[in-house]
Amino acid sequence: MKTEAIASRGAGTPPAAAPARRPVLRAVLVLLLLALAAGGFYVLRSRNAATSNAKSADGSLGGAQPQRPVPVLVAPVEQRDLPIWLEGLGNVTAFYTITVKSQVDGRLTEVRFQEGAAVQKGDVLAQIDPRPFAIQLHQAEAVYARDLAQLKNARVNLGRYTQLSGQNLIPKQQATDQQASVDQLDAQVRADQAAIESAKLSLDYARITSPVDGVTGVRLVDPGNLVRASDAGGLVVVTQIDPIAVYFTVPEDDLPAIQKGMAAGKLSVEAMNRDGSARLATGTLEVIDNQINQATATVRLKALFENKNHVLWPNQFVKARLLVATRKAALVVPAVAVQHGPKGTFAYVVAKDGKDEKASARPIEVDVLQGEDAIIAKGLAVGERVVIDGQSRLKPGSKVAARSAGKAEGGKADAGKARP
Repeated sequence: MKTEAIASRGAGTPPAAAPARRPVLRAVLVLLLLALAAGGFYVLRSRNAATSNAKSADGSLGGAQPQRPVPVLVAPVEQRDLPIWLEGLGNVTAFYTITVKSQVDGRLTEVRFQEGAAVQKGDVLAQIDPRPFAIQLHQAEAVYARDLAQLKNARVNLGRYTQLSGQNLIPKQQATDQQASVDQLDAQVRADQAAIESAKLSLDYARITSPVDGVTGVRLVDPGNLVRASDAGGLVVVTQIDPIAVYFTVPEDDLPAIQKGMAAGKLSVEAMNRDGSARLATGTLEVIDNQINQATATVRLKALFENKNHVLWPNQFVKARLLVATRKAALVVPAVAVQHGPKGTFAYVVAKDGKDEKASARPIEVDVLQGEDAIIAKGLAVGERVVIDGQSRLKPGSKVAARSAGKAEGGKADAGKARP
């Protein structure tokens, strides 16, 4: 029986080992299949690449796509006269500012001006009670009449005494004393005349008039108040606003150009509104201040403007533009065409290259940046086209699709990029 058991175990061993080998065989088959698939994909890819290269060599489609033109805006290089302006923030100031005060003491009986109204030189603004000054005038005239009569009598006596003294009928000293009396009375009469003039002047001062053509401000004293010549305040402020002045500042580095322009004649100044969108008035530069502000490195200028329509008002802020010169036959491009790189200033110039248009970076020298324009000293020629929009997408030799820009569009395109 033991022999049969052993024999039965030996007969069952091979069936148990066969299932253990099956997973290994499956893994080997999977690896072989993956290797065959990878080899086939590599061969197919190599054939496609060879076919593409062959088509490219024959000029057919395939390989790298051709470069697309970059759309840009261009403007021509012009030769024209360009005015050179200097700009500064200005403050409008009245040509004359006068605080009208009383020059005599008295009660204010009447105010004849309307607040904020235009007045002419000599117009009556207010009236102080004139009666005390009229009385003073009458008193001075009476004293003058009395002293004048005494002077006439003294002169008659002087003639008599002189005749008698010549005949030795009276002492010469008596004639001399009479001459002194005449001289004293003559001086007193002249003093009386001065007193009359003073009384007339006080009476005239009681009638307060405008000293200039201008505009009145707010009434500072009401009728019925007692006013004095020593009062700190006044009755009203009168400002002359035609003509009117504008004070503005420019950098001290611009002073030589301003002095050179003034030596050649009057320089024109424009007063613009604060954002510079509208011109308010045109005037002339009158004064360069006699010192430079060291704190700000600026110099103050004064310009005068006709102001018949009262478009300029005292203490108004304006933008002042001073025309210092006009550059004749200058090479001008929009300022946005000027670019700055590691090697200096340059501009992209568009030119024909066969059937295509290409942009090339051209080194340039800028003489003056004037608002939206730039004067070129070197590097460009009249008629060449420069890129004013789209520079950020360009590199030297790029193909471009150029479109000419209008004047307004050319001045505004890429405005923020053009300034250093």
